[in-house]
Amino acid sequence: MPSNVFIPTSHNLSIAWAEVFLRLMERGMAELTDVIVTVTDFDEQGVAKEAPAIRGRLDQELTVQSKQSCHTVGNTIFPQNLWNSAPKDGAQRLYKRYTKIWSSVARCQANRRGVYFQRLIAYAPKNYTGKPINQLQHVIDTYHQGNHRRSALQAAVFDPTRDHSDSRRLGFPCLQQGGFTPVDNGGLRITGIYPMQYVIKRAYGNYLGLCRLGRIMAAQMGLSLVEMRCIATTMRRGERKTSLQGLATDVQQILANLQGDA
Repeated sequence: MPSNVFIPTSHNLSIAWAEVFLRLMERGMAELTDVIVTVTDFDEQGVAKEAPAIRGRLDQELTVQSKQSCHTVGNTIFPQNLWNSAPKDGAQRLYKRYTKIWSSVARCQANRRGVYFQRLIAYAPKNYTGKPINQLQHVIDTYHQGNHRRSALQAAVFDPTRDHSDSRRLGFPCLQQGGFTPVDNGGLRITGIYPMQYVIKRAYGNYLGLCRLGRIMAAQMGLSLVEMRCIATTMRRGERKTSLQGLATDVQQILANLQGDA
């Protein structure tokens, strides 16, 4: 098992994911430690640029395996369909829309332990009787009040009162914490920290969700999203290598085609 940090060379979301996946498909490789993916390839609206062929092929594989699509995984971090990016339609409307549908979201068996976005906007430890904490709005408000202290611009997902468990498999939450860091010239970096991540069923969607969350936070803070950084202490393939050979071959061909078109 390698102990070195693995950092993809590409800053494009799709290609960076492909680098991680193909590394895990190498001989004798079952997992990676300390994977740091950095995405800086955004358009003028702050939307992460992708290679549609890579995402499409991965989604095809996820469908075959009866797993959630990249978009669905991304929505657990940020519900893209509920946000209108028009200037007058800010975070408050998003919170209200999400609150209206939360009971339906919570009834889904896959969400029985919670959803990332819900913990970000309504954090409430077990047996807590106070008003749920909207961590995202706190970050926005404290920033506009002039508090640019890095440690103030953080949002927690992990809750010891609920998540400290002797269970061998918990499933949720994998994302532990998010950070929103102002950088030079009015930019914003969002950082997500994971102790464990699965490259096939979660990683791409996680990158997508973090980029989407960073986009709205940048808009509300009066900044521009310039970077998404995802840190996974452990990255696993999850599925048997033999079952993924077809996907690996196709991804390698797509990358070759992209390089040929460059």
